Amino acid sequence: MTDQKSILCFGDSLTWGWIPVVEGCPTYRYPYEERWTGAMAAALGDGYHIIEEGLSARTTSVDDPNDPRLNGSAYLPTALASHLPLDLAIIMLGTNDTKPFFNRTPFDIAYGMSKLVGQVLTSAYGVGTPYPAPRCLVVAPPPLTPMPHPFFQGMFGGAHEKSAELGQQYRDMADFMKIDFLNAGDFITTDGCDGIHFTPENNHDLGNAIASKVQEILA
Repeated sequence: MTDQKSILCFGDSLTWGWIPVVEGCPTYRYPYEERWTGAMAAALGDGYHIIEEGLSARTTSVDDPNDPRLNGSAYLPTALASHLPLDLAIIMLGTNDTKPFFNRTPFDIAYGMSKLVGQVLTSAYGVGTPYPAPRCLVVAPPPLTPMPHPFFQGMFGGAHEKSAELGQQYRDMADFMKIDFLNAGDFITTDGCDGIHFTPENNHDLGNAIASKVQEILA
């Protein structure tokens, strides 16, 4: 047996490590040490096992009309069961839910996030094990910034205002469901050149901020 803490990081391209490019895509992935998950791991040091479950364009709980893989709530229960035992599940999603073809209000998006929280809180026992459910930390992604590519502009038309409201909506949801919360917008802005994704500095700063929160939660 080990006393190492296991942390599942469930998210979208911001967790996967998408390198922003002015032309939108295709792109590559930051190396592990430059993703926020890697920065968090470095800040936490020994005694923590970080598990990444990032998928670009993933939503909280809504089906993307072009890609059936992207509904986070359809995959999270499997990911939780697969990786037990877990001490903490960190979920940072919601940016993709702001896309206009989903017709979701900021509250709708927070409600979608609450479905994922419920899946974490009821994930005890997995498949044939006695492991308890992990703690849950919801991270609100930072607001979007201006996008140079016209296709991204169309894909996220009207999304900037929604993304700016997610921090408060998630805070209220986390208080209601009695789970931990961090607002990424309190520590970083979306500085990547595409208006959506992170710079290495964003990843470093967010990883350090989440590491401090993790230490507080798992102390």
